[in-house]
Amino acid sequence: MHNKTGQKKTGLSGPDTGGAAPEIYGKDMVDRNMAGILTEDLIYEILSVVEEIPEGKVASYGQIAKLIGRDKNARLVGKVLSMAEYYGEYPCHRVVNHAGRLAPFFHEQRELLLEEGVEFKDSTHVDMKKCGWEC
Repeated sequence: MHNKTGQKKTGLSGPDTGGAAPEIYGKDMVDRNMAGILTEDLIYEILSVVEEIPEGKVASYGQIAKLIGRDKNARLVGKVLSMAEYYGEYPCHRVVNHAGRLAPFFHEQRELLLEEGVEFKDSTHVDMKKCGWEC
């Protein structure tokens, strides 16, 4: 995996983290409850599913969680996607909540989805019936 500058990305920074998610700018990027289960392997497993979402389609956090065998970990998927930029370039804009609602602090998400032809029910909700990824 490489970042935008072509450097190899390991996903880990600083001293040995025991395979846990990285610590950036001295602030833990994951909640303490997630730190024990959020390994680099799990992060890349989630991101590899996101990478498979076709252009013009969207998936829900829960759908991705089910695909990796963690049915009840939709929030974990959201946490991983919130730090995906540290692991490479992934189409995280194609992931919404179960109702099709856009991520609240991802201001470019709507524009990126519109560019791909994704249809919306209103200004903040994707039409999941028309644009949901059936995998």
